[in-house]
Amino acid sequence: MRASVPPNPHRLLALSLGVLAGALALPAMAAPPLPALNIDIGQTSVSGISSGGFMTVQFQVAHSSIVKGAGVVAGGPYNCSQGDVMRAVAQCSCTGEPTVSCKVTPTSANAPRLAAEARAMAAQGLIDPVADVASDRILTVSGAKDTLVPPTIADQLSAFYAALGVPAVNLSPVRLADAAHTMPTSDYGIACSKETEPYIGKCGYDSAGQILSWIYGPLKPPGSKPAGRFIEFDQSAYIPADSRSFFSWSTGLDKTGWAYVPESCAKGQPCRVHIALHGCKQGQSYLPLRPPPGGGLYNGTLFVKNTGYDRWADNNNIVVLYPQAVSIPFRNPNGCWDWWGYTGDDYATKNGVQIRTLRAMIDALSAGATK
Repeated sequence: MRASVPPNPHRLLALSLGVLAGALALPAMAAPPLPALNIDIGQTSVSGISSGGFMTVQFQVAHSSIVKGAGVVAGGPYNCSQGDVMRAVAQCSCTGEPTVSCKVTPTSANAPRLAAEARAMAAQGLIDPVADVASDRILTVSGAKDTLVPPTIADQLSAFYAALGVPAVNLSPVRLADAAHTMPTSDYGIACSKETEPYIGKCGYDSAGQILSWIYGPLKPPGSKPAGRFIEFDQSAYIPADSRSFFSWSTGLDKTGWAYVPESCAKGQPCRVHIALHGCKQGQSYLPLRPPPGGGLYNGTLFVKNTGYDRWADNNNIVVLYPQAVSIPFRNPNGCWDWWGYTGDDYATKNGVQIRTLRAMIDALSAGATK
C-alpha cells in the first residue's frame, strides 16, 4: 500500500500503462445520483485505512462542525506530509522504502506543530474551528507488525488529537499484536500478519463494528447478511465543476462510487451517514498484479462488500458511503487518497477537490432531512 515513491521505475511504467489501458477499455456506464434521504448531517462520521486513514483525519478536521467521530486505521496526524511527498513517505510513513529510507521516529510527525498549524488554518477559515474536534469520539487502530505505517505514527496521531483538546475519554487507541498493514475484520481476508494485497486481514477484530459502536454508542447486533441495497452512483457529478477533467486524472477520483442504504433509510426514517474510505491499491478500478479474491481483473467491490460496515448499517439506521479514488499514471499509480498534495496545495483544507467532493456527497444524501 505504498503511497507514492515506487521501488522500480520500470514496474511503475508497466502499471501506469495498464491503468491507462484499463481506463480506455472500461465501458461507459450511466449511474444514478445519490438519493436524498432523511439524514441528520450533524451525525456524520468517517473512517478509513492507510491513505484513507489520513484522508479520514483531513475530512474530520476540515469539516469538524458536522463530524461526530472518526475511525483511523493505519493513519496519522492531520496534514502530516505538509504537502511534501518525501516527508509523507519517510517521516509520516515508511511507504517509500526501499527507494526512500524510512525516518519515522516517535516525534517525526511533530504533532504539536501540526496542531498549531491546524489552529492557524482554522483562523483563516480554511478548516472548521478546531474546538469542534474536541467533542468527537475517535478510535484508532494500528498493527504492531505494520511496517508501512508503523505504530509510532498512530501514537503521534493520538498526540495530535490531545493537542487539539480531545479528552482521553473520547479517544480509544487500539493496537493489534498480530496485525500488519491491513484492514482488520472478524473473519474475512488474508492472514492478519501478512502485508500484501488486498490489505484486508482476518484478524478476529471487527473494525467496522468497533468504530461505529465507539462513535455512536451501543448499537443493535449486526445482521448475518445485507438486507438493504448497494447503490453504484455517479461520483463525477459531485466533483466541483471547476475541477472536472478527462479520466479525473487531476482529481484522483473515480467516475462512480458506492453507497449502502438500509431499507429503513430508503423509506424515510431518520438516519445518519458514515463515510468508509479505502486505502491505496483497494479502489474499485485498481488493477492488481494478481487477480483479486473473487476473480476479475479489477478490485471492484472487494473493499465495499467485505469490510463489514453494511452488516451494522441495517439495524442501526446508518447509510454507508464508499467513495472511490482512482490511479493516476506517474502521479498516484496506487490509487491513494490525497494526503501529500498531488491534487494541489489545498488538499487538506475545505478547498481541496477531494474534500469538497466528499462534502458534496454528504450534502446530497442529507437533502431529504425533515428537520
